[in-house]
Amino acid sequence: MTFKICTRRDFSTQLATFLPGLGIAVSAFTSGSAQGAQPEVSEEISHTCEAIHQEIAFNVAPQRVYEALVNEKQFDQVVRLSAAMQSGMALGSSPTQISTQVGGVFTLFGGHIVGRQIELVPSERIVQAWRVVTWEAGIFSIARFGLVAQDSATKLVFDHTGFPQGQAQHLADGWRGNYWEPLAKFLISTPHG
Repeated sequence: MTFKICTRRDFSTQLATFLPGLGIAVSAFTSGSAQGAQPEVSEEISHTCEAIHQEIAFNVAPQRVYEALVNEKQFDQVVRLSAAMQSGMALGSSPTQISTQVGGVFTLFGGHIVGRQIELVPSERIVQAWRVVTWEAGIFSIARFGLVAQDSATKLVFDHTGFPQGQAQHLADGWRGNYWEPLAKFLISTPHG
């Protein structure tokens, strides 16, 4: 587990690259009024942005890992193996829903985790606007799952940025116990999907 430092500007720049994919014009946030007047800007630069970087090895091909993360039936089985579900934690009753379309929504862990698919490159990459429903309204983080083939195995390179300050350790533990460990169990128990 590694924590990286990033600035709010770095995060905003990264987010701006995904906005067009959601049909949101970046110029709407960067242009002045029709008369050319410059808006008043109050600026703050953060030098303490938390981020999560994790690398996990799975003894299956990238396609299998990708499918398990985006196929709602397969991921629902991962959820059932997760630490949250094994502990009996009440997470809600919403079914697992995962869109396989860019811009589509997902609902995970009984509705506790929600978001939108930002980028989907089969067997290579998944990027999501991801949030816990208890976060302040309008707060979304970016979760990036990179899949790197290593012979017949996969190295998953995971980066999570833009979440509320002070949440890094809790989220890092959650990714391990609710995603990586149950995903490994699922992939071993169902080698061909």
